[in-house]
Amino acid sequence: MAQVSSSNKNAAPALAAAPDAAPRVDTHEVVDDAALQGLVGYHMRRVTNLVQADLARVLKDLDLRIITMSVLVVIVDHPGLRQSQLADALSIERPNLVSILDELESRGLVLRTRVPTDRRAYALTPTRAGERLAERALEAADEHERKFFGDLDAKERAQLLSLLGRVRDAAGA
Repeated sequence: MAQVSSSNKNAAPALAAAPDAAPRVDTHEVVDDAALQGLVGYHMRRVTNLVQADLARVLKDLDLRIITMSVLVVIVDHPGLRQSQLADALSIERPNLVSILDELESRGLVLRTRVPTDRRAYALTPTRAGERLAERALEAADEHERKFFGDLDAKERAQLLSLLGRVRDAAGA
């Protein structure tokens, strides 16, 4: 039970030590996550951690992060798109996108040019080097995906993507 000091009523409550507060787990006991096994979100987080860690490792060889690869690939697929369209497509906060674009532009991978009809907006186009790097990154990502999802047949993969899309849509993302 929480106790509050009478001398300072705004102080954080201190927990009173319970007389039976000794550790219950034997150091040789097998500890597991059985209580979490029924939670879909728990499994999604575990898989996401594994998949993203490996993809980050693969992309590091190309001097890319997952987010910079994503930004570059969408720009290559949609040359001339505006920064706001890109931010919306990838659910990236606009200030965060600016720093990513600064990085890609400084590396000579993308160009930002003012939109003549809207001087506040920038159009994004890939350079030839950006196109080549995006192609290499997608090849590396495909190989990475085969490693993690190669045991799924085409129907199972389509079903997984469909289910994940439904979860994302239900969350309003």
